[in-house]
Amino acid sequence: MLEQAGEADLAKSVAERVALIPKENKAGEKLYRERLEICRGCDSLISGVCGRCGCYVEIRAARLTGHCPAAKPLW
Repeated sequence: MLEQAGEADLAKSVAERVALIPKENKAGEKLYRERLEICRGCDSLISGVCGRCGCYVEIRAARLTGHCPAAKPLW
């Protein structure tokens, strides 16, 4: 998401953070991709950042316990 927004350096940093999440705390690849796809369709997404909470959605989606911060969560 960040890379598509023209933020290659930031995307690399976020990917490094995602890689540091312990396997037992990380969402599976399929779940991760599903979450990101939902975020891509959200009006609150601004250049890879959630407009509701300010997180990098790629990190939030990668955490097994991550969730959408909307009042009615999308995932």
